[in-house]
Amino acid sequence: MSKPHHPSAIAQLRALIPHRVLLTSEAQRLAELQAGRFLTLSGVTEPPVSELIVAELPRVKIGHNATIPVSGYSKWVDGHWLLVVNSSETFARQRFTLFHELKHALDHPIVSLAYRYQSKGFVEQICDLFAANVLMPRAWVKSAYCNDGLQDVALLARRFGVSQSAMRVRIDMLGLTLPIERCAPYQRELATPVVSLFEIAGGVA
Repeated sequence: MSKPHHPSAIAQLRALIPHRVLLTSEAQRLAELQAGRFLTLSGVTEPPVSELIVAELPRVKIGHNATIPVSGYSKWVDGHWLLVVNSSETFARQRFTLFHELKHALDHPIVSLAYRYQSKGFVEQICDLFAANVLMPRAWVKSAYCNDGLQDVALLARRFGVSQSAMRVRIDMLGLTLPIERCAPYQRELATPVVSLFEIAGGVA
């Protein structure tokens, strides 16, 4: 008996994208949904997230180049995706860039439709959002910040394997700049049922 066929992680993540123009809020929510699904498919349950989960994807190769004038780029070549990062930058920056470029690869088939009315800058922001959600998932950061008491940016950045600037932006985005007021509601949430991102996204898939 032949083994059942399971779509690749890339195929499954792309399947979450509706074939239509995305609203700004939908594109943002989808980036978080895809990031969470990618971590689940990769079996990653705690930080730091290894960049090896990208290298293990089928038809994906990672390149390093210290001479390129940008942080990274992605392109389809010879039957695979080549994700190139600038090796002259810090390791933390390279990791962030790698997941940023993976999002470009995921969106490639639908980019002209999904972001038809959006600027190139917006697309870059969505790729940054995807990378942030892979490396610094909302629930993980809130748990580390509120439950583990890691409220120092440097310590948090070290826990998640990211730059301090990336972590600072992330905790600001999550509203974790006021520890007492922000953490108490989150701690109460831990005792209540958790609604999955997929359910919140209602209809995105």
